[in-house]
Amino acid sequence: MHRRRRTALSVSAALLGAAPLLAACGSQAHPGAAAVVGKDRITVAAVQAQVKEVRDAQNKSPQAAEMIKSSNNLSGMKLGGMIFDRVLARAAADAGVKVTRKDVQDARDQLAKQAGSEQRLQQVYLQQNGVAPSQIDAALQEQVTASKLAQQLGADLGTSAGQTVVLQVMAKTSKAMGVDVNPRYGVWNAKKSQLGEYQAPWIAQTAKGQGIQTGA
Repeated sequence: MHRRRRTALSVSAALLGAAPLLAACGSQAHPGAAAVVGKDRITVAAVQAQVKEVRDAQNKSPQAAEMIKSSNNLSGMKLGGMIFDRVLARAAADAGVKVTRKDVQDARDQLAKQAGSEQRLQQVYLQQNGVAPSQIDAALQEQVTASKLAQQLGADLGTSAGQTVVLQVMAKTSKAMGVDVNPRYGVWNAKKSQLGEYQAPWIAQTAKGQGIQTGA
């Protein structure tokens, strides 16, 4: 992981790491799939499309070389995030948690205000988290959902105990859904809710002493 600059903004997507784009097909059971979560098939093409969005945005920056070097495992990290999102969405639904478009927009408005502008918000997400401008709403959807799920469970994501409560629910949901990952991307760890080096944003933030701030 690259060194992060101090900023007043607490962002949600820690999606950086170490492997090139994978152009191969999926497993024999699921040709062309990077992973299958329950009945939801995540294609290799979908993962590559997310990576391309980030690379295109990075290449427009003066810091392109540095950002690309520090996010060379983007394929695996993007897939990890896509799997996590689906498991989180099911866990939240099972707990009766709902996140509206207004929740996401309110969180974005607050973070943009903290950052100083919408443009600065986009720069922070891209530079520090490998998230393209077009992917920010999805990242915020995850952040707000995790926050609301924790509140529903009476857990504080700013503590190890609170994280454990949420991770236990996520693990149970993950096992119930079933997660089948193309071995070229790694193995899904249901207990930790992560794929390879991917780490849930709220865990990564807390590990650095930063709580999730969404205003939700």
